[in-house]
Amino acid sequence: MAVKQQEILREWRQSAPYWEKHGPTIREMFAPVTDALIKDGRIVKGQSVLDVAGGAGEPSLSIAEAVGPAGSVACTDAVSEMVEAARREAHRRGIKNISLYQCAADVLPFSNDSFDSVVSRLGAMFFPAPLAALREMLRVTKPGGSLSLAVWHKSELNPFSYIVTDVVSRHVEMLPADPEAPGAFRFAEPGALAHILEEAGAGDVRERLFRFRIEAPISREKYWEMRSEISESLREKLARLTAAQTANVASEVLEAVREFFPNNQMSFPAEMIIVTARKP
Repeated sequence: MAVKQQEILREWRQSAPYWEKHGPTIREMFAPVTDALIKDGRIVKGQSVLDVAGGAGEPSLSIAEAVGPAGSVACTDAVSEMVEAARREAHRRGIKNISLYQCAADVLPFSNDSFDSVVSRLGAMFFPAPLAALREMLRVTKPGGSLSLAVWHKSELNPFSYIVTDVVSRHVEMLPADPEAPGAFRFAEPGALAHILEEAGAGDVRERLFRFRIEAPISREKYWEMRSEISESLREKLARLTAAQTANVASEVLEAVREFFPNNQMSFPAEMIIVTARKP
């Protein structure tokens, strides 16, 4: 597992520049999820919030705006390149009520009972030790405070992801994913993450299916550019192809996603699972 985790961290380090490059688009794409985490976590102005695995700065920066200058956000990520990207974005947007830390989810550098709310948007699936990470997140949550986490629902319900995977699989051999290993759809089964959160000691654990649309004012071509850049595993697979083969993949993807770009703007149906809990 340690070797696998080092490989995952390497992939995220190499992907960080692309997440920063496409940051404004990604922020808009997942804004509904950020709003849902704020609502379900009952996050309000003046609170202290921890965002675990905040990547290049979202949802941390949006939550920092939501809690206002009387509140604060701590953003953590295991990858220093992501933390630095988040720092640059905070400076660019003039957001000052945020602090940033490089650390793993299961070794948080905070005292017990530090935060009113703890969130993680599309991060829990990549925790090397989910139970240890959730226990650590509970440790730093104040008694009565909230945890809210969002993970992808099943791949076949999310064309934003599966269309590219299906096209690439016709050109590059793809081994089946280990359902127990860190990966985007690791907690896609209802109840999977909620069960671990209960085992970690959380109270009032609830989950709900969250349906929304992944939308942004970008073309099919820009979508393919983003998708082919932000994933290290996809970049590695495309690197095995000739220029002509890569052009064929791009052409097939652009045709396959056509229905999701009315008026040349991206709009994919999407489904996630949002799990919330309270610290006893």
